[in-house]
Amino acid sequence: MDDHRDRISAFHDLHTAGCFVMPNPWDVGTARALERLGFPALATTSAGAAWTLGRTDNELTLEQSLAHLRAIAGAVTVPVNADFQGGFAVEPDQVAENVKLAVATGVAGLSIEDSSGDEADPLYDFDLAVERVRAARRAIDETGTGVLLTGRSEGFVCGRPDIDEAIRRLQAYAAAGADCLYAPRIESAEHVTAIIGAVAPKPVNLLINAPFISVAEAARLGARRISVGGTLARVAWGGVLEAAKELVEAGTVSRFVDLPNVDALFEADDA
Repeated sequence: MDDHRDRISAFHDLHTAGCFVMPNPWDVGTARALERLGFPALATTSAGAAWTLGRTDNELTLEQSLAHLRAIAGAVTVPVNADFQGGFAVEPDQVAENVKLAVATGVAGLSIEDSSGDEADPLYDFDLAVERVRAARRAIDETGTGVLLTGRSEGFVCGRPDIDEAIRRLQAYAAAGADCLYAPRIESAEHVTAIIGAVAPKPVNLLINAPFISVAEAARLGARRISVGGTLARVAWGGVLEAAKELVEAGTVSRFVDLPNVDALFEADDA
């Protein structure tokens, strides 16, 4: 499955029935490893990518993001969904231009979120937020690729955890052309069910970044797609930091046991 259009088609097919897990690698190595574990699709994580550069999530530049998308999409054969944050622009026309740049990296899908980055007013005005999704849809249509568009409402991330407002926005994003809908950080079965019912028949992505639900339970509720955001990266960082802290403070290495043979993951690449 080397062709860009084939991967886009396969990605759309995954959204038609059932439930699939789309984990989030943060570099080429983790992308290849997760593909080899058998996941049918992958998604980038802007946070995980930023941490590899010693930056926070909101410090990635457009150029850094595009380079990251190009590297991940070019490293695997499965479809890759891009965490494209807010499109690296405010105005819809510029969002559209940036979306075209993202499509050209080889991704099979991308998301546009409605977080403004303004602590006092953390979500874009409703009408502007909808126009930004509509602009992303128009841009994708103009490329003729069919890249799958996910509309994200960030209220539960940025301190505005209002399920009714999240649903209002997701319904509007669906009407504006989003193929998939996503409200990260919801953490109750009731909210999951409410969103799925409100935007049906369009598919819903569910973030599982805490043990509030299993994949099987999410599937029973009707979630179509599961992602983990930056959580796998945080798990890795947690292991590194704890081992390093023990080493610097106690001079011991109790965590240096039962470690994976990482070379074995990539031996076929060297053949």
